[in-house]
Amino acid sequence: MGPSTWRPVARRLAAAGRQVRLPSLLHVADGAPPFWPAVVEAVREDLRRLPAGSPVVLVAHSNAGLFLPAIRAGLDHPVTGSVFVDAALPARAGSMPVAPPELLDFLRPLAVDGRLPRWTDWWDESDVAPMFSDPVTRRTVVEEQPRLPLAYYEQEVPVPAGWDDHPCAYLLFGAPYGDQEAEARARGWRTARLPGEHLHQLVDPDATARIITELAAPEG
Repeated sequence: MGPSTWRPVARRLAAAGRQVRLPSLLHVADGAPPFWPAVVEAVREDLRRLPAGSPVVLVAHSNAGLFLPAIRAGLDHPVTGSVFVDAALPARAGSMPVAPPELLDFLRPLAVDGRLPRWTDWWDESDVAPMFSDPVTRRTVVEEQPRLPLAYYEQEVPVPAGWDDHPCAYLLFGAPYGDQEAEARARGWRTARLPGEHLHQLVDPDATARIITELAAPEG
């Protein structure tokens, strides 16, 4: 997905006095695999606009959660917190497949010349429509999406040991990521729930921004 999926939340955070960066990952699969280094570089390059040494809190949504450990390892800025929002949870160390076998089995028949349809075209209309608050938002998000290569989902992403040695938290929107939230709780992370669909940050950016701020705040 593109940055438009998080722009409303970014605006709320900025209005509350937070300095916000919204890196675009739209072109990370334009080259040859492996693609994860391009994800790291996209975030690293965007954060160069912040003063050197400025601490940051990383917020990852959906599939981007798997890349957060590698992103953290590749940044010049110190990471003081990480918040996973309805996101895939990385392992503690080693590596992680971007897609489990059952998802790859679903995706392979969809690929044409090695490219997948846009993410919103994978699902039935009854699944997609509730994710959006209005037709304009839906059109913006849908038209922005890239058609990723199947190879993107066939890659393994490294998980550097010790990546979670800082405060981490999890915000759950819906049942599909319930196991991820349960694992976050088992790891002793702070968790919160905001019931909705997978793109609920578009439907309720105010509450999403508020909970992210709470989860990113120092404990105590």
